[in-house]
This record gives sequence, C-alpha cells and structure tokens, in this order.
Amino acid sequence: MRQPRRLCRQSTCILRSKKYRAGICFLLPSLLGVTIFVLIPFADVIRRSFAATITETWVRLSNYAAVFQNYAFQLAAKNTLRFVAVCIPLLILISLAAAVFLHRQIYGHYVKTAFLLPMAIPTASVVLLWKILFHENGLLNGSLSKLGISGADWMNTNYAFWILAVVYIWKNLGYTIVLWMAGLASISADIYDAAKVDGAGEWKIFTKITVPCLLPVLYMITVLSFLNSFKVFREAYLVAGDYPHESMYLLQHLFNNWFTDLSLDKMAAAAVIVALVILILILMLQRVWDREEKK
Repeated sequence: MRQPRRLCRQSTCILRSKKYRAGICFLLPSLLGVTIFVLIPFADVIRRSFAATITETWVRLSNYAAVFQNYAFQLAAKNTLRFVAVCIPLLILISLAAAVFLHRQIYGHYVKTAFLLPMAIPTASVVLLWKILFHENGLLNGSLSKLGISGADWMNTNYAFWILAVVYIWKNLGYTIVLWMAGLASISADIYDAAKVDGAGEWKIFTKITVPCLLPVLYMITVLSFLNSFKVFREAYLVAGDYPHESMYLLQHLFNNWFTDLSLDKMAAAAVIVALVILILILMLQRVWDREEKK
C-alpha cells in the first residue's frame, strides 16, 4: 500500500512542478518587459533625484528640498489634490446613480453603450468643442449676450478648474457606468426577492445589499478613476498651453515645463514624491477595502 501512495505523491509533485514552471514561463515575458521598461528606468530616476543634473554629483536631499520650496510645485500639487478630491467622488456618485437607473430599465443595457462615445472621440475634437463653447467669443458668451448677460474669458478665470472637472467627468462617465452595471448584473436577483419578502424597502436594499456587493467594483473604479485623472492634462495643455490659469495648473504642466527647461534633478525628485504618494493612497484604499470585505 505504501508504494502506490508514494507514486501518487510523486506524480502530484511532478504535476505541481510542471504547473509552477508553466506559470513562470507564462509570466516571464511580462515580468521582463516591466523590469526593462518600468523598474530599471524608475530606479535610474531615483538615482538622479539624489544627484545634480550636469555633474551628477551626490547632493543628498537638496533636490527634494528645492522641490518642496518651489511655488510652482506647491500650486500644482494643491490643484491636483483638489482636482482628485472633487472629481472622483462626483464621478463615482453620478455614475452609480445612472447605472442603478439604467439597470432597472428594460433597454438599459443598450443605452449604456451610448455613454461610451466620449471615450471614442479624439482628443483634438474634444479640445475644438471646448474652445468653441468656452472661448471669450464662443457659443456660451454669445448665448449670454443675447440674454443681456455679460460673458467672461472662462479659461482665464477660476471657472477654468470647474470646466476641466466637467470635461473629465463627461469623458469617463460612460466607462464607469459600464463597470457599475457589470457589478450590478453579478448580484443574484434571489437576494433582492428574499429581502422584499422580508419587508425591506428600496433604500434598505440598496444600502444593505447593493452597496456591500459592489465594494470590489468600487475599489477598481476608484483606482482607475484616480489613474485616469492624470490623463486630463492632454485637453488642458492643448487648450491653455504650458502656463494655463493658476486654478488648472496641474502636476503634469509642471513636469512638462521642467522637462523643457532640462531641470531633470527637480523633475526626478518630484516624480519619486508623486509615485510614493500614489502608492500610499492605493495601499490605504486596499486596506480599507480588505477591512470592509472581512466585515
């Protein structure tokens, strides 16, 4: 009896080793690509953040001190944090409300594809539409003048920030709605029927069943929305250039200007700081999500 057991154990170990080697072979090309194109360049950025640009002499934390004392970095960091803090909650709430409404409609699954159109529109077309609407001599000021209301140069006032926020929400709303609807479709209808039989109302069903079941989707949407918030620079740059109004001067503008000026030491230090902040925020969000999932 012992010999067959040994043979079974050996065959099991062989199968596990084969699967392990197959997994390594499957992941190795991706790992090599990430190492060559991401990890090694970022390691070089970390090295440059502690060195001078031309001489590459070791300057310790001087580059980081120069970055934190730079007014442009302070302004860009404040505007970026403000943009993220305002846009992501608004995007999540608006898209969730729209997804719940469409999920209950008969043709909701067909209508949701229409919300993906903003993602298919080229950036140049979005910028052109933006200029036509909000230019000093654009459609918005023309409509206001007909009503006897004086317009403004919207892109050179504090309204520029909110215009940028609206463009970000408009462009990412459809994709987020599709993700929410996929999460809603994965919830079994039997759970809702059982809750209704027990006398639960719509709000209680939403807060006690729908929201807890959507926590994994919420984590994914939050991370994707946070990362996509850094891509709004293209529209802002094409409309307002290198130096837009202060309310919409983001970290991407700062990096672009430092790259143009060849301030690679400050740029490397700022990149390390931003990477650490993003990593900390994602880890904190992951911890909160794990805690809620355990509950």
